[in-house]
Amino acid sequence: MNLSSGQTYLAIPGPSVIPEAVLRAMHRASPNIYEGELVELTHTLVPDLRYVAQTEGNVALYIANGHGAWEAALANMACHGDRVLVASTGWFAHGWAKMARAMGIEADIVEYGTQSTIDLNALAKALHAHPIDYYKAVLVTHVDTSTSVKNDIAAVRALLDDLGSHALLAVDCVASLGCDEFKMDAWGADVMVAACQKGLMVPAGMAFVYFNDKAAQRQKQLPYISSYWEWGQRANPEILAHYFCGTAPTHHLYGLRVALDMIRAEGIENIWTRHATLAKAIWAAVESWGTDGPMRMNIQDKSLRSTAVTALHMGIPHAKNLRNWTQHTAGLTLGIGLGMSTPEDPKGDGFFRFGHMGHVNAQMILGMLSTVQAGLIANNIPHGTGAIDAAAHVIAGA
Repeated sequence: MNLSSGQTYLAIPGPSVIPEAVLRAMHRASPNIYEGELVELTHTLVPDLRYVAQTEGNVALYIANGHGAWEAALANMACHGDRVLVASTGWFAHGWAKMARAMGIEADIVEYGTQSTIDLNALAKALHAHPIDYYKAVLVTHVDTSTSVKNDIAAVRALLDDLGSHALLAVDCVASLGCDEFKMDAWGADVMVAACQKGLMVPAGMAFVYFNDKAAQRQKQLPYISSYWEWGQRANPEILAHYFCGTAPTHHLYGLRVALDMIRAEGIENIWTRHATLAKAIWAAVESWGTDGPMRMNIQDKSLRSTAVTALHMGIPHAKNLRNWTQHTAGLTLGIGLGMSTPEDPKGDGFFRFGHMGHVNAQMILGMLSTVQAGLIANNIPHGTGAIDAAAHVIAGA
């Protein structure tokens, strides 16, 4: 029997659930892009974008997704023939390296696999093997969406400082911004990239590159920069068109204004706490299911897990069968296992992910977990008991 009619729930790690208030703000006629309310509204976005990232630095706005933010950051940090170092803890680190190479930038990778955080000793070895100005930047994912591992950005900053490296520290926060705690200035990131479709709760289409004065000065030493990706005029616009190198993403701006108002109203520290509590409820349920079944979390150390996304393994055919049942029978879409292929599982079908980022609350998470439990029962997948009670106790005790 199909029970999926009604409001569906997209529990993938982005795009995330969009608040009704954001959708209503975007549902309007196109505005004047030369003067008036849209111009004034756009100017108000930057202080709140800084607030979300906990920075006093510069913010450049782009019509792009996270991949566009990657390219924009690279275009302002390095040129053809320059070299960057990538600390890889999953699929998206490799994607950033691949993009660098496509731009003619040499990218060396320090590989940590799909279940580990950054090993600072290995990173130090890679940096110490070359002169301090060998790498233009070190690229790190704060949270790799594929593996759900969370990396210690402040520790990487301290390592670069200890070694006297000239490399800029560039951080991918596409999955984590507005979900996991992130403090750009306090942690010492020079460049940070993000997008609007996850913790910022807006449909995909806008990306952001944050950069400090050190990165701005380094950019001025480059012999050439793509006119579209160049971040200087975007961060210091004289007219609205300078923000976007042309026509603004008008309706996204209205939606982003409402989303940022919601973030301000709740408070960024409260948002971090909400995500942490809901994540702990999910982990408690998974631990209970795993006591008498194949489900396990990809990242075993709780301190290294993102509170925005949880990657899991259940093996073939269980993971794929569960996802198919929850989506087509119950109206709940879970994330696929991305970049988790193994020789025994070349398509990564034994993996899946829970997305719990942005506009989510306790009843949504408890509903998701109850639906997953129904899927385990329907598909005769072995699992332990008490999962929903365990999650409920976490939430009740918050």
